[in-house]
Amino acid sequence: MSNAIDYRELTKGAVADDDASDSISDAGIPEFRPQRERRRSRNVELDPKSKIVFWLFRAILHSLSLIPDFILSALGVLGGRVAYRLDRRHVRIGLKNLEIAFPEKSEPDRRQILRDSYINLGRSGAEYIRLGGFFYRRLKKRTAYRGLPHFARAVRSSPGKGVLILSGHFGNFELLLAAHALRGYQISMVHHTQRFLAADALLTYIRERAGVDIIRRHSAARAALRALKEGDQIGIPFDQNAERFSEAVFVPFFGEQAAAMGAVARLAMISRAPVVPVFMIRQPDQRNHLMTIHEAIPVQRTGDMEADVIENTRRFVKAIEDAARAHPDQFLWVHRRFRTRPRGMAPLYDWEVRKLK
Repeated sequence: MSNAIDYRELTKGAVADDDASDSISDAGIPEFRPQRERRRSRNVELDPKSKIVFWLFRAILHSLSLIPDFILSALGVLGGRVAYRLDRRHVRIGLKNLEIAFPEKSEPDRRQILRDSYINLGRSGAEYIRLGGFFYRRLKKRTAYRGLPHFARAVRSSPGKGVLILSGHFGNFELLLAAHALRGYQISMVHHTQRFLAADALLTYIRERAGVDIIRRHSAARAALRALKEGDQIGIPFDQNAERFSEAVFVPFFGEQAAAMGAVARLAMISRAPVVPVFMIRQPDQRNHLMTIHEAIPVQRTGDMEADVIENTRRFVKAIEDAARAHPDQFLWVHRRFRTRPRGMAPLYDWEVRKLK
């Protein structure tokens, strides 16, 4: 018996009580743009040493991808369990974040959430081997859409404005955009160039091979505005700490002040593109995934730019928090989300010293 999801049936059932159409045909989903022939990204130039490392990584991924999926998945679970036992630094960060997020839960309960989160990372790592190696197209059979009417309403409410897809490191984040692109639909992603250039080249290679357009963060503002004017859909991970104090907007996240990038709110306000939260939810069988689409977030425009940026950023971060509350075992808790602090406030990770930029 196949484990693949019949996404036509699943998405129909998931929105049976909704008043909007949820049609899927051989012609595709009307609100999703087909991929263009040319890509927007400009790859980072690699020095000879980085090129060797990049090709070595590619060879390793392709070799590992020859392992059957059920063995890869078991190895991923084992890797997650081992990492939870050995990765003391990040376990400490994760437990601190969970203490902030769920003060009402006992420490054993928080440890169980973190342990499950590590196992989810292990499974995602195993799936990433498949995504980066041979037979990567088969992964789209494990994914389905839920909430298509929300996306349809967002597109129809702002025709020609494009769509900002708000997401985070949740479930299998890499598979979210890749599975959408593997179905032949256009999707771009704002990408922060990594210092380890060989790893950055590998990330870019895997994403672009699946069909994801890359927008480099150092030139993201103009490139994103241009893409939205063309009606493109842009995925933005919005659950990470804003490192530079000058770029940070402080808003509540699980009741604690967190630094978020204000540029996303400014982009939404200027472009007038709808902002739609989408998260990849791993299903109970641990093999299949739902690309879960939520209602577009209303964007406030009162004429007071700074106040609107703060309020809209708060709304965007609240969408991330709601998803993490609903499925805490699939959220990335080991990131130092509260590392950048408002001036005068003590660091939350009291074993570290943070100099604000």
